[in-house]
Amino acid sequence: MKYRRAQTKGGTFFFTVVTLKREPILTESDNVQILRKSFKNIMVKHSFKIDAFVLLPDHLHCIWKLPDGDHDFSTRWRLIKSDFTRRCDNKFKFMPLGSRADKKEQTIWQRRFWEHQIRDEEDFQKHVEYIHYNPVKHKYVSSPKDWEFSSFHKYVREEKYQASWGSGEVLNFDKTIGNE
Repeated sequence: MKYRRAQTKGGTFFFTVVTLKREPILTESDNVQILRKSFKNIMVKHSFKIDAFVLLPDHLHCIWKLPDGDHDFSTRWRLIKSDFTRRCDNKFKFMPLGSRADKKEQTIWQRRFWEHQIRDEEDFQKHVEYIHYNPVKHKYVSSPKDWEFSSFHKYVREEKYQASWGSGEVLNFDKTIGNE
């Protein structure tokens, strides 16, 4: 099956990237550092701006702004995922089912990722809120401020949010927002 990806140069995109079989490995201390290094390493040659980010044990969500004239987020994700996998130095031995197992490939990630092109400022804001509320949605914490692996703290420092945002309330998002 051929997947159709957005081709908007300089676009802003929301992504969901998931570990294989939803293995809860991403928030382990060493892996957080490895993932940070992988992002930084790829951003050197393939620049992009991260506008919002959350890392959960088995998946991550983020919003990227690509440079003008560039639409190739797929290469960036392929490089980030493979860099992370290499840096893990055979720490994980996940073996997928199907044709990839026949080739004796090892992987940490689901093969594909989900993307959504941000349409306007309202769409951007809804996706940022979804990202920052996601640890509460998954019941890891009762407030976004209590989740360490999130750009929420940067948004509070920049006074875009109150530290109490999303605390003690249930936020419901339209089905078109996010992807788990």
